Amino acid sequence: MPNGLVTIFGGSGFIGRYLVKRLAATGRPIRVAVRDPEGGLFLKPMGAVGQVELFAANVRDDVSVTRAVQGAQDVVNLVGILAESGKRSFAAVHADGAGRVARAAREAGAQRLVHASSLGADIASPSRYLRTKAAGEGLVRGAFPGATIVRPSVVFGPEDGFLNRFGATARLSPVLLVLGGGEGPRFQPVYVGDVAEALFRILQRPETAGQTFELGGPEVLSWRALLRMTLRETRRWRPVVSWPWPLSSAIAYAGKVVPMPKTLRVTPDQVRALRRDSVLTGYQRGLRDLGISPTPIETVAPAVLSRYRRNLDAPQLRTL
Repeated sequence: MPNGLVTIFGGSGFIGRYLVKRLAATGRPIRVAVRDPEGGLFLKPMGAVGQVELFAANVRDDVSVTRAVQGAQDVVNLVGILAESGKRSFAAVHADGAGRVARAAREAGAQRLVHASSLGADIASPSRYLRTKAAGEGLVRGAFPGATIVRPSVVFGPEDGFLNRFGATARLSPVLLVLGGGEGPRFQPVYVGDVAEALFRILQRPETAGQTFELGGPEVLSWRALLRMTLRETRRWRPVVSWPWPLSSAIAYAGKVVPMPKTLRVTPDQVRALRRDSVLTGYQRGLRDLGISPTPIETVAPAVLSRYRRNLDAPQLRTL
């Protein structure tokens, strides 16, 4: 079992915190490479004194990335963004940043590199997010051929931006929209704990080097089904309205100039990404190949969505 230093880029993020906790339980020294070390101080109590090190690094900077991987036996890159802001473009983070980490890991003599991409990554995608994820995979493979690439579907859990977004929307908006119309895009949501466990097991198994894993939950759910579940768990009633793609795109562009709550905003690139389902292709290995039984979203959603309930003591209300 590996016991040397592991460097985790983006270790204070949603998935990263679960991986840090899992690795800390084994006693391994962990270096968490993040832009804001103070923001990651909550990770230190997950390990023994001195076991979890917070390290200032930015995947857009050669020097800090090189320093972050020095002495590391394993390197994990979990850095990703959902929207562009200034110099933090999709290309700079998902492609150039991923390649930079891979080159630095190889030059530092790291034995393993695990890179988090995204289900649906495709160089021909109409979404810049998914195109740059695919470009990042190519750069990682070119610099570190033995890297393991992990492609999760949308990830859910207590701190997510998925169920929490649906819950906040149900609380704030008088109408819930099914983007794309009909049942809307389909997802295969995967539990954050399962993703962290997959990353952990990949690091333990040398035979996973050079492989690609697609991570998804046990069932496929449409946008409309997720809205229904949200309304049921939050005990709210809202009309659910089909909203075709042209109008969905119009809302996204309007959100750039019309002030609205963050939870109700969607970017044009996110709309383009949603036009393709986020479900497993069946052509790659998955959770079950790692001995992990996927967690159903229904077992976690009630606890996550409970904070958005209209009245904790009210009876369930019907949904559309």
